[in-house]
Amino acid sequence: MSADQTLLAFETDCHIFEGCGFPAPGLHSFVFEPLFKIGGIEFNKPMLLAILGSLVVVGFFWAAFGKAKVVPGKLQMIGETGYDFVRRGIVYEALGKKQGDKYVPFMVSLFFFVWIMNLWSIIPVASFPVTSIIAYPAGLALVVYVMWVFLTFKKHGFTGGWKNITGYNKELGWVLPLIVVIEGLSNLIIRPFTHAVRLFANMFAGHLLIVMFTIASWYLLNGIGIAYAGASFLMTVAMTAFEVFIQAVQAYIFVLLATSYIQGALSEHH
Repeated sequence: MSADQTLLAFETDCHIFEGCGFPAPGLHSFVFEPLFKIGGIEFNKPMLLAILGSLVVVGFFWAAFGKAKVVPGKLQMIGETGYDFVRRGIVYEALGKKQGDKYVPFMVSLFFFVWIMNLWSIIPVASFPVTSIIAYPAGLALVVYVMWVFLTFKKHGFTGGWKNITGYNKELGWVLPLIVVIEGLSNLIIRPFTHAVRLFANMFAGHLLIVMFTIASWYLLNGIGIAYAGASFLMTVAMTAFEVFIQAVQAYIFVLLATSYIQGALSEHH
């Protein structure tokens, strides 16, 4: 990538009416040079944030429940509220208490991990949602996909598992082959693809908009452009506030879909 293609986020000598074009953000805004190497592994900013996100989630729940008390303190109360939200609001709603209890720890971990990965976008210095890099949502979706396939065949056996995946039902008559193809493609290819892309696309677009309005606020800060810079700054604040809401919603949707897939794997085939 050449220097003129790289977004200089901290460029301070380029403003409107000075003969320089607007340094619009683009795909290059999501490319990072390695920060350091450990052995032969290069670590860039998104990788570091992903690791820190994992440590934050583990550290928070360790601090909240490591020495749990009957009368909870503030941190334990926050932890219990978050845990209970995922347990009752997502897992129990889809799987029921008896069947869902064993999946609660995984879904709680998944929810808070996705949330903190999204939340890095509005945290100073970090300022980047890790899930806007497709590899991370794809990796998480792959974990859910493997679990769904494993549980499907474990619950229904080899033949029953394929029937569950393809929607096989002899009563469908002549449309059965078409249904089998459609359901098979939907469950085996489209489902994991959309599960990953839904999260990725929302975080990618949201970050791009925030970066664009942030850069525009500085770029317009010259002469009569100051009035437009103020409007752009207000849009930056509004988009950031909206992004906070979207980050939580996307974590919720990702885990809700994961739970619904597990529910489909465990349900009886008709």
